Amino acid sequence: MKNLYGHIGALLVTIVWGTTFISSKVLLNNGLMPDEIFFMRFLLAYICLALISHKRLWADNLKDELTLCGLGVMGGSLYFLLENIALTMSTAAEVCILVCTCPLITALLIAMFYKDERLSKKQLVGSIVAFVGMILVVLNGQLVLKLNPLGDILAFAASIAWAVYSLLMRRIMNHYEPDFITRKIFFYGVMTILPYMWYSGSLTGNTLVNGSPLNGETIAVISSNILFLGLIASFRAFLLWNWAMRRLRAVKCTNYVYLQPMVTIIIGFLVLDEEITIMGLCGMLVLTAGMIRALRK
Repeated sequence: MKNLYGHIGALLVTIVWGTTFISSKVLLNNGLMPDEIFFMRFLLAYICLALISHKRLWADNLKDELTLCGLGVMGGSLYFLLENIALTMSTAAEVCILVCTCPLITALLIAMFYKDERLSKKQLVGSIVAFVGMILVVLNGQLVLKLNPLGDILAFAASIAWAVYSLLMRRIMNHYEPDFITRKIFFYGVMTILPYMWYSGSLTGNTLVNGSPLNGETIAVISSNILFLGLIASFRAFLLWNWAMRRLRAVKCTNYVYLQPMVTIIIGFLVLDEEITIMGLCGMLVLTAGMIRALRK
């Protein structure tokens, strides 16, 4: 039953994170920069979590505190920065495919340090099948990719960053409560994005709203999407993800990342009237079959 709740939690987070692309796209279209979006959503999430979890301020020792800092960088500032910069250089399909290699990288990385989390051959085959299905979903009938070496390298680096996040979480998740770990992730994520924001000019307001008029409608759109990203996609989702990872362990939980593109394409079809091709449908079937195989014991 404990594992069932973990699977449900990971699935719910995947659904939420699959919708963040649309929300972030709305904010970008309204003139906000990627680092500004990340800063506001993580700061809001940190404030909310600090209000309900503030008794413990520091980890038991310096090593654990540095691990928490690493989680904030790898799963926060560095990951989002690499992914968003990659999106400005490569197509969304390329970035999505490369970033979604993180379950395989996570499995290989954690297997190097934890023998009890090594995938069986059947689970490895299931992960590969799920990855192939995810590629078909992302392409959705678009067979031509415009390769950009630098953008693709940054996207792959983002995947590695998330895999390292999972490895660090595997080390510390049983020593502290999920709310404390998640709060520290938000804190260090906010603190480590500040130098880049100063470099990019975001802290001085040189890029905010990009010259667009701040009328009532614009303020409402920006506020609602920031609230969704901060309160739901960060505050609640990260807390639930770290809780689920504690129950499923890192490798199984990270496999749910494969489902994010499928969630995005379904929401795009329902909300934005975007087309789902035969390739996309086949990809969903292959992805589902691979996930079932990968998540089985």
